[in-house]
Amino acid sequence: MHSWLGKNRPQTSFLQGLLCSLTLMLGWGVGIPATTAAETVTIRLGPFQQSLAIADLEKFAKTGKLPEQLQLFSFVLTPQVGELLNRRLQLDPAFADKFLDELVRSPQGRQLVTSLRTAIPDSTIEGIQSTLYLSLRQVNGLNAIGFLRAYPQKNVTVDATQALQIALKFNANNLQSHALGVLLQRELLVKNHIEFQGNFDPAATGKNTVEQQTLTLQDRQRNRSIPVDIYWSQSQAPAPLVVISHGFGANRRFFSYLARHLASHGITVAAIEHPGSNSVAINNASNQMNLAQLLPASEFIERPKDVSFLLNELEKLNTQSGQLQGKLNTEQVNVIGHSLGGYTALALVGGEVDLKELREFCKTSLSFGESPGDWLQCAAASLKENQPSLQDQRVKSAIALNPLVGKLFGTNGLTKITKPVLILAGTEDALTPPLTHQIRPFNQLRGSKYLLTAIGATHLSITDPEYQVSAAAAIVTEKRGEETNSLRQLIRGVTLAFIKQDTPEAQIYQPFLTPAYAQSLSTAELPLRFNSDLPGNIKPWLSLVMK
Repeated sequence: MHSWLGKNRPQTSFLQGLLCSLTLMLGWGVGIPATTAAETVTIRLGPFQQSLAIADLEKFAKTGKLPEQLQLFSFVLTPQVGELLNRRLQLDPAFADKFLDELVRSPQGRQLVTSLRTAIPDSTIEGIQSTLYLSLRQVNGLNAIGFLRAYPQKNVTVDATQALQIALKFNANNLQSHALGVLLQRELLVKNHIEFQGNFDPAATGKNTVEQQTLTLQDRQRNRSIPVDIYWSQSQAPAPLVVISHGFGANRRFFSYLARHLASHGITVAAIEHPGSNSVAINNASNQMNLAQLLPASEFIERPKDVSFLLNELEKLNTQSGQLQGKLNTEQVNVIGHSLGGYTALALVGGEVDLKELREFCKTSLSFGESPGDWLQCAAASLKENQPSLQDQRVKSAIALNPLVGKLFGTNGLTKITKPVLILAGTEDALTPPLTHQIRPFNQLRGSKYLLTAIGATHLSITDPEYQVSAAAAIVTEKRGEETNSLRQLIRGVTLAFIKQDTPEAQIYQPFLTPAYAQSLSTAELPLRFNSDLPGNIKPWLSLVMK
């Protein structure tokens, strides 16, 4: 047996990556009885291999201290690895089998099982599945050590190269989302006995000619220069004002197709650019490797204030002579936000930030196995207590598309919202996973609410395919081409119908805020769902939690 310590020390990153990948892949509980437990794991890398006792790994994971027999591995078994080894996905035992059933039905889950079969050369697909079921039945969670202990042989041999490839594709949050996607596609379906037929197409371009003007507003009190694109038409019908708030690292042109669509139907749109979190600010940041430090904590306060400042300025402009006079209804505002802009919209419509819950999560649950969105939210943890309310009473409703939420509003912060809210979730969103950033937040809302779910959509599926995303946003594979055209069509139609609910035309547009309309645009590649509440058998999924 060859050791890959000493002269082979350059290979240590592979071993460390493997240990991380086991937890990133499986993400999940410990405590399988010794009678069924494997005792050692052998790491294989080409001609080199090394055996470790699983009991020693478990002791290290629980205490953070390396047993004497593992001291040679100190350069590999870092505190970060120990943290990951000890993390588990908590599950209600009665719900465990159902969770795994849904997971293995999803394409991602089947791919995971097949990949694990390749990474563990002596295994079978049936053996991998039975090991997962066994470990889940005997404890209320699952993690890497639990999986190894449940393996039905005294030694588990793992191919490091194959395991590292898996680590690039899978993590616990993604597996939750893919398993959830299978369930949502089935359970959110509302059966219609009559094919949907609308009197017109709200996703089609309106009859009005769109005009555009760019303003740069100076907020001297906060030392912020705020660009904004105004889209309007010559329509005389009174309509709400729409403000569009872009996501982290984007800019005000992010949703230009949607702004033009709304303006063609007589709605005035102000697409704002947030100077502290736009593409320029991110590219100029000194620490681009740490998401929790890349975004200034103050930006979680300044973004909603940007919108309130914009409304103050537009209120003045509305009374001045010129093309925009009388077209800026600042007393009846809808905010549309994507990602970090979704947080901005929810804060403006009444959501209250909960720094206590956020800090607890960032202190006890954050690791490099979490999604980028989970890391990004923790940038707000250093905010001072007793922050002023971010709500703006002029904002009458909000549309949060793939919003960054997580723990920002805690358990009760979104229950304070009493105005209409529409949330979009994409089940393959790896940046803001749907369970923690959209589904749970939707369930917390107490007022009029809608959930639009795109099965298989990613974080940027609703953006114009021509829009150039930043390098930071391109760290994961995105679906933005023809396969997501139906989703962008639905966004145009539903957004217009939602905003029209604050106008005399509300009843005309109401049929487009229904499951039937959304499902009429579904495709086999991208099933679409629209709901005003969650079915009861989905709610157990809301208790899934990483510890």
